[in-house]
Amino acid sequence: MVARSVCFLPSVASVTGGGGNMKKFNIRKVLDGLTAASSSSSSATAQPGTPRENDVVQETLQSEHFQLCKTVRHGFPYQPSSMAFDPVQKILAVGTQTGALRLFGRAGVECYCQHESGAAVIQLQFLINEGALVSALADDSIHLWNLRQKIPAILHSLKFNRERITYCHLPFQSKWLYIGSERGNIHIVNVESFTLSGYVIMWNKAIELSTKTHPGPVVHISDNPMDEGKLLIGFECGVVVLWDLKSKKADYRYNYDEAIHSVAWHHEGKQFVCSHSDGTLTTWNIRAPAKPAQIITPHGKQPKDGKKPEPCKPILKVEYKTTRAGDPFMVLSGGLSYDTVGRRACLTVMHGKSTAVLEMDYPIVDFITLCETPYPNDFQEPYAVVVLLEKDLVVIDLGQIGYPIFESPYPLSIHESPVTCCEYFADCPSELIPALYSVGSRQKRQGYSKKEWPISGGNWGQGTQTYPEIIITGHADGSIKFWDASALMLQVLYKLKTAKVFERARGKEEKPSTDIVDEDPFAIQTLFWCPESRMLCVAGVSAHVIIYRFSKQEATTEVVQLLEVRMQCEFSEADSPDPGGEQTPTLPTSAASSSPQEAEPPNQLTAGVNSSEGARDNIPCLQVRSSPLKQSPGYQVELVVQLVWVSGEPPQQITSLAVNSSFGLVVFGNSNGLAVVDYVQKTLLLNLGTSELYSPSDPCQRQPRSPRKPRQPSGGFCDSNDGSNNSEDRCKSPTSAKMSRKISSSGEQKLDLDGKDNAFTRSRSSSVTSIDRESREAISSFYFCESFPRKSGSLASPCLLVGTTQGSVMMVALSLQPGGDQKLQQPLNFASCGTLVQLKGGILTMALLDAAGTMLPPSCEAWYDPNASDEEKEKEKTRRRRPATPPSSQEGQDSQFAVLCSEKQANVLAMPSQTSIYKHNITETSFVLRADVVQMAGAYCIACFCANGHIMTLSLPSLRPLLDINYLPLTDMRIARTFCFSNLGQALYLTSPTEIQRITYSQETCDNLQEMLSELFTPVETPEAPNRGFFKGLFGGGAQSLDREDLFGETAAGKASRSLAQHIPGPGSMEGMKGAASGVVGDLARARVALDERGQKLGELEERTAAMMASAESFSKHAHDMMVKYKDKKWYQL
Repeated sequence: MVARSVCFLPSVASVTGGGGNMKKFNIRKVLDGLTAASSSSSSATAQPGTPRENDVVQETLQSEHFQLCKTVRHGFPYQPSSMAFDPVQKILAVGTQTGALRLFGRAGVECYCQHESGAAVIQLQFLINEGALVSALADDSIHLWNLRQKIPAILHSLKFNRERITYCHLPFQSKWLYIGSERGNIHIVNVESFTLSGYVIMWNKAIELSTKTHPGPVVHISDNPMDEGKLLIGFECGVVVLWDLKSKKADYRYNYDEAIHSVAWHHEGKQFVCSHSDGTLTTWNIRAPAKPAQIITPHGKQPKDGKKPEPCKPILKVEYKTTRAGDPFMVLSGGLSYDTVGRRACLTVMHGKSTAVLEMDYPIVDFITLCETPYPNDFQEPYAVVVLLEKDLVVIDLGQIGYPIFESPYPLSIHESPVTCCEYFADCPSELIPALYSVGSRQKRQGYSKKEWPISGGNWGQGTQTYPEIIITGHADGSIKFWDASALMLQVLYKLKTAKVFERARGKEEKPSTDIVDEDPFAIQTLFWCPESRMLCVAGVSAHVIIYRFSKQEATTEVVQLLEVRMQCEFSEADSPDPGGEQTPTLPTSAASSSPQEAEPPNQLTAGVNSSEGARDNIPCLQVRSSPLKQSPGYQVELVVQLVWVSGEPPQQITSLAVNSSFGLVVFGNSNGLAVVDYVQKTLLLNLGTSELYSPSDPCQRQPRSPRKPRQPSGGFCDSNDGSNNSEDRCKSPTSAKMSRKISSSGEQKLDLDGKDNAFTRSRSSSVTSIDRESREAISSFYFCESFPRKSGSLASPCLLVGTTQGSVMMVALSLQPGGDQKLQQPLNFASCGTLVQLKGGILTMALLDAAGTMLPPSCEAWYDPNASDEEKEKEKTRRRRPATPPSSQEGQDSQFAVLCSEKQANVLAMPSQTSIYKHNITETSFVLRADVVQMAGAYCIACFCANGHIMTLSLPSLRPLLDINYLPLTDMRIARTFCFSNLGQALYLTSPTEIQRITYSQETCDNLQEMLSELFTPVETPEAPNRGFFKGLFGGGAQSLDREDLFGETAAGKASRSLAQHIPGPGSMEGMKGAASGVVGDLARARVALDERGQKLGELEERTAAMMASAESFSKHAHDMMVKYKDKKWYQL
């Protein structure tokens, strides 16, 4: 294989221009060297020349195209605290410590809600098959959620003032909610009106009068499955009371020495089980309160002498579920022996004589046993257990031997390893998702339950968005996940483990001393993906770059191709500027390994390098594996590039990355400079310090830096021209010229010295540099393009735009034309064209538009399978998309626009004149964290996210502000690291360590969001109640019903104290809707009134299935009828 020759040519001078802004403009003829006066951020630059008709750019994007709203949230609920399940609707609800509410149904049915207070959700209770949910919060408030609308809303809230809520219970098909308090009292709430009943069970009446101590908070409330008039109340101290609601007195009291954590009934209502703090389970017959019928310690060691077993850890929860055909199930969490220190949390399933202990990966928060019937007085027939862990959700199949788990259809593994970077690709090539799915499906684990996922409620949305969307996440363990994000869903497609190419240290004592990070040496720092060519390039925190190709066939790589690059720090105390201004000519740093396979081991690459005794030199941070690497179908390693230690200094982390498949090049940069690698030839073509990119006469150049010492190439490297070490054969770098500019002030000198002291400070991205600013100029962004390297040029040629953290944008011309395999044999020359423009703040993104304002994407090679046969490759090559013909420019006419965006400003340059046409100051007091040039409604714009929380869009090319909304202040660096925009108005960020929040800035998507969202509630018939049987009906042995209205209604119980709790109408109730209807969003609110009114009478049995179809008028009439009914009743009683 013939290596490319490379040459760095002297630079071409350039000028910077002024700024301006207007909606519609003409590209005018610009005299070479003309510099327009820079004006304010919204004035157009007047220039001579006659416009041509086809040079007019008519911008179509208007502010009406933009609106910001959240769409969906994916991932595992962060810091979960409670859980509930509707057995008829088959919907799961999870509450969190931050007041969030996540609802799950079938695959793709997810919903996120948030309590405004942000207080922890301590308990959730479904109104089973009613499309409603009650949440109890740690701030002693309860809320009624309407789930019959796509975006659930709170109908009512009740805030307790004098008592703290500890437990809630809502019997099946009842509208009366029992609320236990820390004081030991029980209050009753009507869930229809959310008003308190005057009926109160006081703690001092529930316990025996002889008891001298307070029983503690209420930890359990439940009614007897066979008698609704009997209420079982559990107090923390160990006392359980069976309360008769009609007679308002205690029937039985059950005392035990140990504190109670939970209580569970047998479905026949004759027995119940309590779990205690000493790891015991006590079984009680309701008519024998003197002592438990049975006491067992599931995990306790039974002493031989018959003594009491040793105490164990508390059993936090127990559930007792019966079956018709066999033994009952008893499921419990906790209760392990104290000698099992370090053992993971366990769920215990006791069935007959067998006891299964199921280890969990994380601590258990809660669990629910799923049963066939919602009726508590029937055989329960349990079939699964949903276990909510601190960082996972597991569903166990009780119907199969060994209790296998179900395969989760939800994207709950985002946080399997912490996310370190994120990229979003909307409207990508349609064949990508099937291709990734086909290789990812082979990675699935085996051993799952064969049954369908049991949480299967809800329906998918009916949205019309059909374009493919892919999200890529990089993780701390070096893994990369590809996700299908189409149609507001999220499903993992494929997982790539980049750490496989490196040797792993088996223990801490084997950890290499060359590591530059204490933890997660394989963590992904940044990544670059080309959807068309499917080339993937990732940069890790250990200063390594890996280039991957996509293949559908398995391959075995005998030797992983490795290239080591020496990027030297440009400052050292020994190298100081010559007092006379004369400087030693610098040898260029272009170097390449002559043969990657023959490169000497790192510890031998120290010849000819000046280093202090014992200092690490020419050693990479990680060791590439030496054994053959079996590569599965999917992404396969093409080349590994590692930066090495230099004279005891570790390599700087990589801050920017770009790949061009047409040229076969990858370029990366850090605070030392940039390097260009030919990944086809496996050679290093260019290695430049940042200062060497500037022209000697460049007015934007930083203060002069001392040149690096002339050094011989190390043993593994040779000159990239022909392998010789003669400096005469090399092209001179621009820095070999005389530099006479002095440091102008002591302040500047101090700034640069600080940069030397902070040489080891590394930031995760260019945006973070604004928060923890380094004075050393680093490369922050790259953009391959075909443009005009010279102002007077008329034919575009391949170029590389380079942006730095101090606002400089420079152009490097590449001499190679894309297309054809001959490019591998052609010499590749680089020429610096100097600085195009200088902006405030680090450069974040760059792009190129044609004269019509259309994006000019970098040329790329269509994908072909590298492991295919030669015949198949030839077929693929004939089908490859050829790069577009390079644009030309008539003499003196501008035909392109360079779009440049920094942390503070946006600028549009006319090319090839390099004149600033438009300039906009994005922010003065903050800085931009992320900026992307995106397609929107058939046009292009710049989307920006600022650290002060503002999301903005600017039109192109005139930079008119189209959207500016204060959305989300930067509260966590995770948001800065993961926020990204994509085409068609899509964006996302990691809102918590486990969750991705997707948002849209498109008016069209916001308008269609209701249709696109999934439905949680679907009309389902409630199962029939169990048959009482002839003899039970005859002799009264069946379930006893209770008219709770007669007991708890205002007529019988009176009114509750007004100071006890405050009723707050929710935004989803009629009161809230009427208030909103008179506001700015009145039209939208009126359109939703009919939907919201359907949740007003959720407890009425006759409205249960017809509520979704009822109109506002029918509800109004129904409410009037109810008012007349109660009015007549009160009048009659008077």
